[in-house]
Amino acid sequence: MGCVQIAIVAAFSSKGASFFSADPSSTCPPFYPFVATIELTDTQSEAKIQERTSDLSLYGCRVETRTPFPTGAKVRIRIAHRSANFVALGKVSYTTTEGGMGIAFTQIEPNDQLNLEKWVEELRDH
Repeated sequence: MGCVQIAIVAAFSSKGASFFSADPSSTCPPFYPFVATIELTDTQSEAKIQERTSDLSLYGCRVETRTPFPTGAKVRIRIAHRSANFVALGKVSYTTTEGGMGIAFTQIEPNDQLNLEKWVEELRDH
């Protein structure tokens, strides 16, 4: 399990901006509370859901949903926040019985990466 996947599980399990890694020498970015509209599309079935995020990092996010996609599902991601959009590809890292799932970003275009970095920087500064 990579740093990103471990960080997602740890951050969302604790409901905070904490993280850990199986490799103490590696560093993983923290997750920050972040509420925004997210649209996820399963790339295999083309099933779509529109929900809300609850946390965000440079490498993934947590989505609150009663109908999570299965762990391992590949998804197209669109997050709308204020006047900006973020589009990426990702993978469902985990689902919870409380009604959520963790998404690891797997492919981000440069302009979308800039939007993501701006959002995380704003969250970090608050």
